[in-house]
Amino acid sequence: MLIELGGVRLLTDPVLRGRVAHLRRHPRPPPPELSERLDAVLVSHLHYDHLDLPSLRRIQAPRVLAPRGAGEFLRRAGLRGITEVAAGEAVEVSGVPVAAVRASHDDRRRPVGGPRAAPIGFVVGRAPAVYFAGDTDLFDEMAALGPLEVALLPVAGWGPKLGPGHMDAAAAARAAALIRPRVAIPVHWGTLHPRTVRRGGWFTRPPREFAAQVAALASDVEVRVLEPGASLRLSAYAL
Repeated sequence: MLIELGGVRLLTDPVLRGRVAHLRRHPRPPPPELSERLDAVLVSHLHYDHLDLPSLRRIQAPRVLAPRGAGEFLRRAGLRGITEVAAGEAVEVSGVPVAAVRASHDDRRRPVGGPRAAPIGFVVGRAPAVYFAGDTDLFDEMAALGPLEVALLPVAGWGPKLGPGHMDAAAAARAAALIRPRVAIPVHWGTLHPRTVRRGGWFTRPPREFAAQVAALASDVEVRVLEPGASLRLSAYAL
């Protein structure tokens, strides 16, 4: 996601290529202008579908915010402007506050022996703010993240099955009910899939299932489903 807030452009977990390891991208890669004039890239964790070194090298953003413990790995990969943050810490990017918050997810980068860093989410801006969850399971402390204008919540994964540390549409709807943002946007669906797995309902249904369950659990939360490549403008916020 590209978050534009107060003239500041922040790109989250960018994967700009047509493939990552055994995963293939279904929609077209984003246009080059998406990653131009960035103020920072926000990296939530070390997994290949969120921290893609070729994409980060292509962007060469002036600043990369990454989980504490990832800095040496990123610098060895030739990246610059690395700021490590842990849950509970906050920095400013061109005057916009960016706070790291907890995420419940696996901390490893394979193969065995690779770097490890505790995954994080990000809350961008002053209340009401924008929450980018990264990859995470549901946890009770989400209720303390608000007030939020927008929550970007993962509702699926890159395959038909989800392992621990992820939310499906139902869990993401419960997260929206805990957080109570003004607008919830389902993410982490309809983009990457294994080369050997056929796309089907598992690939396209989750955002609509999320919307239906949010309507039942938290009718005051507006759900906006954005197809890959779409954008949304909300009052002073543009996404």
